Amino acid sequence: MSEKNAATLATQDEGSVLQELNKKFVQDAHDQGLVEISYRIVESPIGRLLIATTEAGLVRVAFETEGHESILDTLAQKIGPRILKDRGALDDVARQLDQYFDGSLRNFSLSLDLRLSTEFRRQVQVELGNIAYGQTLSYAQMAQQVGKPKAVRAVGTACATNPLPIVLPCHRVLRSDGSLGGYLGGLDVKSRLLHLENPDYLGTGATLF
Repeated sequence: MSEKNAATLATQDEGSVLQELNKKFVQDAHDQGLVEISYRIVESPIGRLLIATTEAGLVRVAFETEGHESILDTLAQKIGPRILKDRGALDDVARQLDQYFDGSLRNFSLSLDLRLSTEFRRQVQVELGNIAYGQTLSYAQMAQQVGKPKAVRAVGTACATNPLPIVLPCHRVLRSDGSLGGYLGGLDVKSRLLHLENPDYLGTGATLF
């Protein structure tokens, strides 16, 4: 065996050992109750997404434009500092996101942790999950849906602060004239998600209900 091949095998063996040690470290941390939040970064057609979970469920989906390090700092402050990068803990979330983006999944089936939202915002965000795939509502209609017809601005704030975009589809909420309004991931991303779900979506002025 050449020195080059021997070096390659040694590097591969070292990588395997490190991978196994990391798995053991992650498992031990979970077993000892030392982990409050597990997270990983996943690739998607709209950029890299940070997904984070607690024992209660998925707690955060964050766009790259939000600054993933900043998101982790916020999670540490609001939930707890024991945060671990753990690919395995979020396999189901990653799989469902992949299926959503390839068009084979319309409804997510995940346990959710909405502790990052206050009571009214949480109510609005849960209601977002009732907007059918490929359909939209206006902010005013969402206010009606949650029994607060005058709280249109508060509904907009709840959508803007939604900790679980895509999974709780705030991109399906538009202004009354059909224009996009705002979106945490940017208006281009919002438009792309609407087109993904409904290729007939026409953009500003369009209504899908």
